[in-house]
Amino acid sequence: MTRERQELGRRGEDRAAHWYRQRGYTVLDRNWRCRRGEIDLVVRGPDGLVFCEVKARTTAAFGLPQEAVTAAKQRRLRALAAEWLAAHEGGAGPLRFDVVAVLGDEVEVIAGAF
Repeated sequence: MTRERQELGRRGEDRAAHWYRQRGYTVLDRNWRCRRGEIDLVVRGPDGLVFCEVKARTTAAFGLPQEAVTAAKQRRLRALAAEWLAAHEGGAGPLRFDVVAVLGDEVEVIAGAF
């Protein structure tokens, strides 16, 4: 991955984390890694625990960011969430999987995306 793409991803995750914080969520983890992969954001809010996949793009020339979250990516994120829960106490309660699409300056949170 090029440095430019890494920076775009980091800025997208920063914007997503800011969006959640503004709405009263607490960011528990960013870029949590295990041998299976990485979870971009894990946040807790009044409605429970949220696992977030963040996709950022500068333009929609190659499709919308949320279109990059394929069925395989969804399965992987579910498996990663199970590993995160096993590694953290107090993770019980309602769970949700969100996709945060960052396109230019716009942030769209798709709550309960899958």
